[in-house]
Amino acid sequence: MDDRYGADVLAPGWREARTKTVPRVPPERDLVVEVAADGWCGAITSVRAGQVELEDRHGRRRLFPLGPGFMVEGALVQLEAPARAPASTPVAGRTASGSFAVADARARVARPSRILVEGRHDAELVEKVWGDDLRVEGVVVEYLEGVDLLDQLLDAEPPSRERRYGVLVDHLVPGSKEERIARAVARGPHGAHTLIVGHPFVDVWQCVRPASLGIAAWPEVPRGTDWKTGVCRALGWPARDQADTARAWRRVLGAVSSYRDLEPALLGRVEELIDFVTA
Repeated sequence: MDDRYGADVLAPGWREARTKTVPRVPPERDLVVEVAADGWCGAITSVRAGQVELEDRHGRRRLFPLGPGFMVEGALVQLEAPARAPASTPVAGRTASGSFAVADARARVARPSRILVEGRHDAELVEKVWGDDLRVEGVVVEYLEGVDLLDQLLDAEPPSRERRYGVLVDHLVPGSKEERIARAVARGPHGAHTLIVGHPFVDVWQCVRPASLGIAAWPEVPRGTDWKTGVCRALGWPARDQADTARAWRRVLGAVSSYRDLEPALLGRVEELIDFVTA
């Protein structure tokens, strides 16, 4: 006799039998995909921080979270982030800066000498990569809220042989304001115990290698536009207010695991400062 109801509908696996498997597709550059929710269609331009950027035929770009909800040639797919190579993971027995880790080391009592940086983002980046080394050496990093305030600090708390200042500044290039300040301090009464070094980039964000963020290069920002705001807009990140800028920085900082994620122009300068204030 025919069984009109077929097999047991409550048998194990009955849910899976009716579930359609959505294929996982790697988000390769130039792959054209459609967002199932709103029909936005574009080619993949980059993948970073758990998001995929799509550019439509008019050149407009939007960011979408990786995962389900996309269509390729009319079929539903799930864009799956490629596994990140572990090249930036600190090697066992090494700190994030590449130094040999000191086992069971306690933080040393802070030295009178200091490393000064221009702002909070600089301090957070230095702490993330060199924090272990600095605690072993007893070096504190302070931020100035701008290199323009350096003279004021040096006059209020003059450096000495026992209290040296190592200063890291942005955009230290010939003819810049930063270079003029550095030369004036070196010639002044505090020059003997103050070392000012810097990187050539407009902002410390650029010290993070573009490849670590999944972008080809840092965007060019037109003169007269706030640099961080311009970068966020160019990359398709929200840029309405300071909160958006702060979230963008967390994304940039989150892409840094070790010294391998930073430009050599910054690496050498920080090591130089550590040597100077611990001599």
